[in-house]
Amino acid sequence: MSGAIDAALPARARALRRFWFAGDVPTRFRGLWFRRSAAFDAELRSRFAADVALARTGALDDWAATPAGAIALLLLLDQLPRNLCRGQATAFASDPAARAVTGRMLARGDDRLLGPVERVFMLLPLEHSEDLADQERSVALFEAMIEAPPAMPRGLRDMIVAYARRHHEIVARFGRFPHRNAALGRATTPEEAAFLREPMSSF
Repeated sequence: MSGAIDAALPARARALRRFWFAGDVPTRFRGLWFRRSAAFDAELRSRFAADVALARTGALDDWAATPAGAIALLLLLDQLPRNLCRGQATAFASDPAARAVTGRMLARGDDRLLGPVERVFMLLPLEHSEDLADQERSVALFEAMIEAPPAMPRGLRDMIVAYARRHHEIVARFGRFPHRNAALGRATTPEEAAFLREPMSSF
């Protein structure tokens, strides 16, 4: 399943996967996914903004019938909004729908059918949650994932787990991610303001 893109996938799901993973086989972790880039955001917007809008209405829910399609749907619900809507509340609007997809994937064992790069994107909706129970599950699953075959490079494994733990620490401390306060119209406490001046306080 983690090899070539499933030919049965809808054409738009195939196109998104091919663009995001830079090919048919998602084996390479790309730094630009999590690095602010106006050019990358603009290209995503021109290619896939309409798909993000459809996904938010539930019109693409049938993509989740297969593991590969579910990953494509998660990109539209969880990842691309963060690129297309930076600094806006809409960046997080479809997070609950993304978590629901992740939950269904875990329940049916999709993690056993995906390669390590795709498994990361399957679990990120939990890491992005402001619910502590989701954060605890995220850390446990990321820690278990790096031990499961096929393996990923040790440095990448360590980084992925470190970020999962850091997200958990923030939500355990504040009950939310303070760096989202401005976008969501929430008041920032003095403690949060001091925290936001520290390294790794924003994602």
